[in-house]
Amino acid sequence: MGETVAVTSGNSPHAGFALARRASLLRVLLGEPVGAVALAAVVLLVLAAVFAPWLAPGDPYGGDLADTLKLPGEAGLLGADGQGRDMVTRLLYGLRTTLAMSLAAVVIGCGIGGVVGFAAAYYPRVSGLLMRSMDVLLSFPAILFGLALAAIVGPGIVAVVIALSIATVPLMARVVRGSAVVVMRQDYIEAARALGLRDRQILVKYVLLNCLSPIFVFVTLRFGQVILLGALLSFIGLGAQPPTAELGAMAADGRNFLFFAPHVSVLPSLLIFLVVLAFNILGDALRDALDPTLRR
Repeated sequence: MGETVAVTSGNSPHAGFALARRASLLRVLLGEPVGAVALAAVVLLVLAAVFAPWLAPGDPYGGDLADTLKLPGEAGLLGADGQGRDMVTRLLYGLRTTLAMSLAAVVIGCGIGGVVGFAAAYYPRVSGLLMRSMDVLLSFPAILFGLALAAIVGPGIVAVVIALSIATVPLMARVVRGSAVVVMRQDYIEAARALGLRDRQILVKYVLLNCLSPIFVFVTLRFGQVILLGALLSFIGLGAQPPTAELGAMAADGRNFLFFAPHVSVLPSLLIFLVVLAFNILGDALRDALDPTLRR
């Protein structure tokens, strides 16, 4: 019976993660030019954010007023902002803050949403209540959550993280439940129950592992969306507050200088675009690599 469970699990339609492990997911990604470029871009951006204190040529919060609004090449590689601060330094630290804020929101939101989704799939008695609650949360946009939290706790990074986490929970719950329900109908789940395995063992060993493919794809795509939403909330003043370096807030600070110093707003906006694009393309590449049907 144990051998039957293992064989059937490997042949299940949602065993994309096991299939990708055998075929080397990294090799598959690198075999696709677009996916390889997206993966390289994501790795470089993350490394730039992590090592920002060592890569930055100056102080992100202190500048020379004599360099105020100087164009790229006139003061440093990419010019200076409205307070004479080096734009390269500000962009590196802004990327660091944006990625950290988005990562926290995705981890919290996907963690809670994953638990809700698995519980709804494994325990049908509470499925209706849990998913209707998720539908209620799904009806509220992230910006509305941000406005409400800003009014309660004040604008800042914490409010943005909470708002984006809440907005991510119902999306993750629906993705997880949809995948888990299909897995729960497979014969190897009944075989595992017949073996006397506990609910936690079945959820972790069989259901979770066979749902990792859609989860990975969703998390990657959602990360790009969260970056964009977080930057938007900061742009309208609900997120990071001055002098914190954050890409959305930096783009907002440069609005008044668009006609004579466009780099102050254009450069952080362009970096947001590149980060979101890289994560979206990587998510598509992961979906193609983890889906056995698409790979064939």
